[in-house]
Amino acid sequence: MEDNELELNELMIQRRYKLQELVSSNINPYKGKFEQKNYISEIISTHKNLQPGENTDNRVIVAGRIMALRKHGKASFAVISDVSGKIQLYLSIDKLGEKAYHFSTDSDIGDWVGISGLVFKTHRGELSIAVDKFELLSKSLRPFPEKWHGLKDVEIRHRQRYVDLIVNSGVKELFIKRNKIIKFIRNFLDEKGFLEVETPMLQSIPGGATARPFTTHHNALDIDLYLRIAPELYLKRLIVGGLERVYELNRNFRNEGMSAKHNPEFTMLEIYQAYADYNDMIKFTQELISSVVKELCDSTIIEYEDNKLDFSDGWREYTMLEAIEKFAGIKLSFEMEIGELKAIAKQHQVAIKDNFGKGKIITEIFDKLIEGQLIQPTFIKDYPIEVTPLAKQHPDNPNLTERFELIIAGREIANAFSELINPLEQRKRFEQQLDENDEEAQRIDEDFLRALEYGMPPTGGLGIGIDRLIMLLTNSHSIQEVILFPQMKPES
Repeated sequence: MEDNELELNELMIQRRYKLQELVSSNINPYKGKFEQKNYISEIISTHKNLQPGENTDNRVIVAGRIMALRKHGKASFAVISDVSGKIQLYLSIDKLGEKAYHFSTDSDIGDWVGISGLVFKTHRGELSIAVDKFELLSKSLRPFPEKWHGLKDVEIRHRQRYVDLIVNSGVKELFIKRNKIIKFIRNFLDEKGFLEVETPMLQSIPGGATARPFTTHHNALDIDLYLRIAPELYLKRLIVGGLERVYELNRNFRNEGMSAKHNPEFTMLEIYQAYADYNDMIKFTQELISSVVKELCDSTIIEYEDNKLDFSDGWREYTMLEAIEKFAGIKLSFEMEIGELKAIAKQHQVAIKDNFGKGKIITEIFDKLIEGQLIQPTFIKDYPIEVTPLAKQHPDNPNLTERFELIIAGREIANAFSELINPLEQRKRFEQQLDENDEEAQRIDEDFLRALEYGMPPTGGLGIGIDRLIMLLTNSHSIQEVILFPQMKPES
């Protein structure tokens, strides 16, 4: 056993001994309720003009966790934190009495306490509370990790997010920002007349995206079900039913690899608007994301990694073929022989499979050579039909669809179509996927096709990866940083 593990165990033994002493003294170490009257941020704001050495008659009642404790004979100092901030406590025999004073200074870092006292500012200018009542609310039995005040071990931070939230104040702020972003998006959509809906997480046929699903079994029905990879096909059913503007902001699940950009459980926003097309969705996407940036950052320019991202008007637009020519100097077309396209891919070390058609080869060349170069917000339009089975065919080129992706900082942030509403063409696309042994196409969703046969109006659809958007807006380098409990291997 490592020395630090022995020390940790010794500290834990000491805390359990203190717990036994409390119980033996008829002191409840785990209280049921405390009447908290004030938040620390409110106290700081109210007393911001207090002068050094100035006292007040303002009594506050605060609850929080002890983050620091400095003992000095008959007067000691502690720091407590609540969800809103931190403040210093002044503990003295004069104010508390000898018994309560020694009880308070026998606390451990990590204990939850409730206190009351008068606000003052020390001669050194530190806003403080002179405590005259101290109550233990919950005894901490486990000390923080070594060097907890600068905890940087990613494994510990992500696996023990509760510790990360305690000791790294920036993490708490990040997830408060996440909440604000999601709340703003919902309000934005509600004001635009969209209806928030909920569709099944458990689906009998996984569809709406190309991904490997998680499989489970429903015992009562004795059928296999799948955690959804996308809500798309159900949301389109609602458009068929006459709900002309709908959105869902919820979780998707994909049984695939993990990386700085991928977590198997992630948050997606999907939006569908009747009588719109992908050009309308381009305008809508820019308005939505620009509005979020302005609201959160009070600017249209933000820093992400080593780049300044400009979200003001005039985002760039290229077709996929234009982008490949502009950024890689490669002129591609569907008139080329497939052997020529394969040779170009091989020349540029782009791995492709033998069964790839022209559209998949072109898309793979774009993904490997171009996407990472697109730093400023850029719309890439007109994807090959081969990789977009749910989008409307482009009127000017039967090999393409009316689809775009929004790329920012080299990552896909949004994906949108003019939706395919022709049920006969949709059946043909599904059957083609089955013929190609596409991993997504386990079987055709006949109920979705039946819904289309009742008639679906022209519709624009949009999906935005919320976690990736939050990464940008909080300058986070990994998707695990913006998910409270990212998926990890079990501890050995």
